[in-house]
Amino acid sequence: MMSDQMLFLFITAVEAYLLGSLNGAIIASKNVFKKDIRDFGSGNAGLTNFHRTFGAKGLLIVVAVDVLKTVIATLVGKWLAGFGGYDGSVGIMLAGFGVGLRHAYPVYYHFHGGKGILTGGTLAWVIDWRVGLCAWSMFLIFVIFTQYVSLGSIAAAIALATAVCIFVPSPAAKILAIISALLIIFAHRENIKRLRNGTESKLSLGKSANRDDT
Repeated sequence: MMSDQMLFLFITAVEAYLLGSLNGAIIASKNVFKKDIRDFGSGNAGLTNFHRTFGAKGLLIVVAVDVLKTVIATLVGKWLAGFGGYDGSVGIMLAGFGVGLRHAYPVYYHFHGGKGILTGGTLAWVIDWRVGLCAWSMFLIFVIFTQYVSLGSIAAAIALATAVCIFVPSPAAKILAIISALLIIFAHRENIKRLRNGTESKLSLGKSANRDDT
């Protein structure tokens, strides 16, 4: 018979897997424009590439899907954690990690998704308001002063993991936060290469099919 701990891990992984595989950019591009965002710009199914390709129309759908799936998955994970005898923060981080992983490699879309920045940013607020404040502050500071969304995203991921280690007591939650940050950094490996080479695209509020940063 499956233990309460194993049941918690299994159900949390499944619900995060199913919700995380939903991708706002793909859903909006196919339903609003009858096109696949992955066929344009950088080919990445993320918020930045969507905005550069299609502009503001449909952007609310992208944000709503990616934010809501993260909130729902993490709150369910927090609730399930009690049945497994874990602290709620463990359920939040486990579900958040699952959503981020499936967002980047969604089963519904041939494992070709976005880079998980919007989901990670939402996760930061759910886990603890101080974590959210640290992560988003770092993101905005780096984007405002460098105009590189990718650099801001990487800085935010590091800030998220650091803040969880400071403010969240659970060792398991700390480990999951570090793994989540590493996943986001790994997803930006091509952006890191371009940053080093000086060829990374800077933030543009205009509509342009350029390289993607998130």
